[in-house]
Amino acid sequence: MLEMINVSKTFNPDTSCAQKAIDNLSLKVDDGEFICLIGANGSGKSTLFSLIAGSIFSDEGKIFIDGKNVTMDEEYERASYIGRLFQDPMLGSAPDLSVYENLMLAAKQGGWLSIPNKKEKEYLREKLKELDMGLEDRMNTPVRLLSGGQRQALTLIMATINPPKLLLLDEHTAALDPESGKKVIELTEKIVSENHITCLMITHNMEQALRLGNRTLMLAEGKIIYDVSGEEREKLEVADLVRKFKDTVGKDLDDKILLS
Repeated sequence: MLEMINVSKTFNPDTSCAQKAIDNLSLKVDDGEFICLIGANGSGKSTLFSLIAGSIFSDEGKIFIDGKNVTMDEEYERASYIGRLFQDPMLGSAPDLSVYENLMLAAKQGGWLSIPNKKEKEYLREKLKELDMGLEDRMNTPVRLLSGGQRQALTLIMATINPPKLLLLDEHTAALDPESGKKVIELTEKIVSENHITCLMITHNMEQALRLGNRTLMLAEGKIIYDVSGEEREKLEVADLVRKFKDTVGKDLDDKILLS
């Protein structure tokens, strides 16, 4: 579903502030895989997602999605088959539009609102009911009045109401309280599994990175330094990942959030 071949990205090239965010990275992701990405701050995780989504372009290398070379495709061209959630619950939805209007925009894949028939409206209501947050009774409420957890859950529904080929989750529960975060993760697992969506999820929770999905990638200095799945992954504990980072990078993992 996704293939990256020798991809590199440097910010502020040819200056004293040059920073190589992605360094000759290659990656293959099979259809239906659910991959967790971990790494210290500045390791290149969000830049990797931006390259896949087309928010920025690579300096070198090629990116293929479902067999198509999308390396130079604009972000809007990829938006029809890539869903993306950010850490900030305020991103990904239109705050002054209602819950219902946001869902309609997502269902029409960005096309302007139309008047739905009774069946379509009931379908949207049932989608909201799955969240178990009471949003099915707040369809006319402006999104800006929702809590962070409600808004992120709504954004997840919006990103997957037309199941994308690829779903990118950039620490999408990091800004939520524990209970809301747990609910959004459970919803994520359910949606990804039921729709067989290929998913990459950045997380700062090491235990979560080993429990969710079927594969774990560790990034450092723009490179994949560890790629584990299957039986080997099932046997790992958080301490093993921390030790792997130190053995490979040569220093301790000092991002305490990663150890939670």
